[in-house]
Amino acid sequence: MPSTTANSLSDSARAAAEERLEWAREIALEAGVVTLEHFRSRSLGVERKGDGSPVTIADRTAEQQLRKRIEDRYPDDAILGEEFPAKEGRSGYKWILDPIDGTKAFVHGVPLYTNLVAVIEEESGEPILGVVNAPASRETIYAAVGGGAWYQYGEQTAYQAYVSHTATLAEGMFLTGDVAGFQDRPQDATDVYMALQNAARISRTWGDGYGYMMVAIGRAEVMMDAQMSLWDAACLKPILEEAGGTFTSWSGEPTVHAGEGIATNGRVLDEVLGHTKGR
Repeated sequence: MPSTTANSLSDSARAAAEERLEWAREIALEAGVVTLEHFRSRSLGVERKGDGSPVTIADRTAEQQLRKRIEDRYPDDAILGEEFPAKEGRSGYKWILDPIDGTKAFVHGVPLYTNLVAVIEEESGEPILGVVNAPASRETIYAAVGGGAWYQYGEQTAYQAYVSHTATLAEGMFLTGDVAGFQDRPQDATDVYMALQNAARISRTWGDGYGYMMVAIGRAEVMMDAQMSLWDAACLKPILEEAGGTFTSWSGEPTVHAGEGIATNGRVLDEVLGHTKGR
């Protein structure tokens, strides 16, 4: 079933999404190869950005690669990435890049980091496609609005991805990235985390883009973050919606601009929002 976003987009936006999807998938895979060249390297240097978060040569090299490939193919498109200044465009479409989502995991040799690529229609602010690539685990999921979500493992043939049919948290898996993020919200939400952990059959901190892919392919029922940037969130909404699930703010609004996010299989959304609304 097409997502709500797909139903609201113009024909030109749908065409732009379909045209750019294969390129987005291709360059995300290329960025993954770049990061693997540095993954688990004993000589990997780690710097700290102004906000204290880590950055490595792998982050910067992968984003430079992504930007070059986009500029070669779509020179009129805008680009917003985590590591370098934004590039203005004139086509009405903007690429949103996170070269390594989960740099802390990457630095510690954990194979759950991802490369995130999205395209947003600038007028509406809606993401029209998304790619999550997990290079170390050789998994990729991608979607353009109206075209379904597609999962690929290694060189195997991609197949259409769907969320689970699990109806309650008591039967399902709850994922999150950084538990401290709940505490660091303007209104401490540690109790929200504890309530969801206690409600779920199983909970794990398999975070960042990998956790959201887990929901989209039906392996988990909820993945959420208390704090997110646009480059963390932009690719997730089209993927989750095309897989039959939801991506919303903590108040239930379907948006990538809230600075937070909840992905669900749709069936447990109301149960989760019962804990997060108003927080």
